[in-house]
Amino acid sequence: MAAELIQFDIVSPERVLITSRAEMVTIPGSDGYMGIMAGHLPLITTLKPGMINVLKEGKDERYFIQGGFAEVSASKLVVLADDATPYSELSLDALDQQIHDAEEIVAGAQSESERTRAARQLDELRLVRAGL
Repeated sequence: MAAELIQFDIVSPERVLITSRAEMVTIPGSDGYMGIMAGHLPLITTLKPGMINVLKEGKDERYFIQGGFAEVSASKLVVLADDATPYSELSLDALDQQIHDAEEIVAGAQSESERTRAARQLDELRLVRAGL
């Protein structure tokens, strides 16, 4: 018996990156990675920079996102990403530049809350870079 599929979309300000059906999608929630399958309880969560893993037809597809939001229902997952890139198109030079930019934001932060938020994003970018 085949697994029930969930409708899955990644949308960024520039384009619809993917619209597909998947067995499971793992997203980088602000409190940690979470797996989403058909029948999941509804929720809305913020996303941190990281990889989205899409399991479909027994194969994984990966996408790097800069953060954003996810809206989950029993039959659909929509990721509204600040920026999204298929793993196959991910440039290490571009990621290194994002890390450098984040370091500059941390160094120039005007408030403690701004510094904390920027440092958290910098840490996430470094984790993604270390995992590649």
